[in-house]
Amino acid sequence: MSTDLHPSIVALVSLAANIAANHPKQGLCQIERLKDYGVSREQIDTVIEIARHIRDETAQTLDATFDEACAAHFPRAAKKLAGIAVAESSACCTPTPSGKSCC
Repeated sequence: MSTDLHPSIVALVSLAANIAANHPKQGLCQIERLKDYGVSREQIDTVIEIARHIRDETAQTLDATFDEACAAHFPRAAKKLAGIAVAESSACCTPTPSGKSCC
């Protein structure tokens, strides 16, 4: 059995990683490759949605952690930071806006 990944899988992973990592080019060069490999627009859209969801969820988690640490150092800042909404979840994975799982 070969361990080589099909180029379309590599392109999908690269696209997702670039979006999730906030890379300035966001993997746009992968979209033409994916179209050439015959990957459907719907599949590409799903990968983009999941990658953005992971990126946004990570940012919210980092913001919440920062707010907690900042409040420990500056108690008055805690009141101001408490007024800024940060989504919290105890689950390791929340669904994307369209209901898809990122896990």
